[in-house]
Amino acid sequence: MSPPTLTIGGLEAVYDALATALDQAGSDKAQLFLVKLALLNANALADEALFQQHLHAALQDL
Repeated sequence: MSPPTLTIGGLEAVYDALATALDQAGSDKAQLFLVKLALLNANALADEALFQQHLHAALQDL
């Protein structure tokens, strides 16, 4: 059984929410915001190895 994933519409909603939040944070606080968001999501995920996999995937093709 594969893990649950977001629909395309769900991904678009998350993307829009992230873009709006980054705008609200401002360019001077964007990096701090992203670190806080990553730590909150890592805690919610509760799986260090999976978080490491996500970090690796996010670094691909930057």
